[in-house]
Amino acid sequence: MQKRMTITMDEAVYDGLLRVVGRGKVSQFLEALARPYVLDTALDEGYQAMSKDLQRETEATEWINGLIGDAANAAR
Repeated sequence: MQKRMTITMDEAVYDGLLRVVGRGKVSQFLEALARPYVLDTALDEGYQAMSKDLQRETEATEWINGLIGDAANAAR
């Protein structure tokens, strides 16, 4: 579902948007710019992709387990 929004901007910025992205494409352009700042899906997708890399996960688990041993021997 899409919502309509009215925004106010400087005339030079508006003219630049029309020149760069073209009439009828401004909404899509602005939405693509705002999306990463208002939706957290990029971070979630990144973590999902990393978890599917079994070699990377194995190396990460070994590294974490090694840190536990270091912490046990640390001076307090």
